[in-house]
Amino acid sequence: MAGRRQRIWITRTQPGADTTAERVRAMGHEAIIAPLLAVHAVENPEINLRGVAALAFTSANGVRAFAEHCGERELRVFAVGAATAQAARAAGFRTVLSADGDVEALAEGIAARRGQMRGAVLHPGAAEPAGDLAGALEKHGVEARRAILYETGPVKLSESQALSLIGVDAALLHSPRAAKVLAGVLKAHPAPNLKAFGLSKAVMKPLARTPLAAKAFPPFPLEAALLNLIDRGA
Repeated sequence: MAGRRQRIWITRTQPGADTTAERVRAMGHEAIIAPLLAVHAVENPEINLRGVAALAFTSANGVRAFAEHCGERELRVFAVGAATAQAARAAGFRTVLSADGDVEALAEGIAARRGQMRGAVLHPGAAEPAGDLAGALEKHGVEARRAILYETGPVKLSESQALSLIGVDAALLHSPRAAKVLAGVLKAHPAPNLKAFGLSKAVMKPLARTPLAAKAFPPFPLEAALLNLIDRGA
């Protein structure tokens, strides 16, 4: 409800969770950081840029992992949404194009520009990505490769943690995998009074059959737009 101090559950991975929490507190709400996913780096990942014309990122974690292991910043970057694009620019990439928040839209955006590229598109990311970008690109006739830089796994909440967290006013979700983990938590501990706000329609899909007080996503996959949903009482 607009104007009321609310308890907001930040479910995203670190270090992004801290940034989101600061923004939530600046709005006058209480931020509770309890990531549903944890990121584990792969030791000595292989990044082969031979024949690569562009990079495609489906998360800010992928950008950070690539930037940590490789100094290349001249290649064109395609990002799944605004937050990932912002992370790419912050990492020093000069040419960054953003899709509207899901893997299929990203694949279509890259395919529309395939005539401008001579070479493959490299997708640095997780061992188990939220979507099959390489497969989607190949369906569009675009050569694609993957580079596994990290693994993302669910965080197991204790019984007391789960019961405490589902009592908050709303949960913020930044990825479909986090939403899938939340759906599992809520299957064991139903919370019909909880509101869930996701960064995009794709993020909210895993919660389609989960009973909640409200489910919403902003018209654009921007965190500022996501946070606006809190005071709108969606």
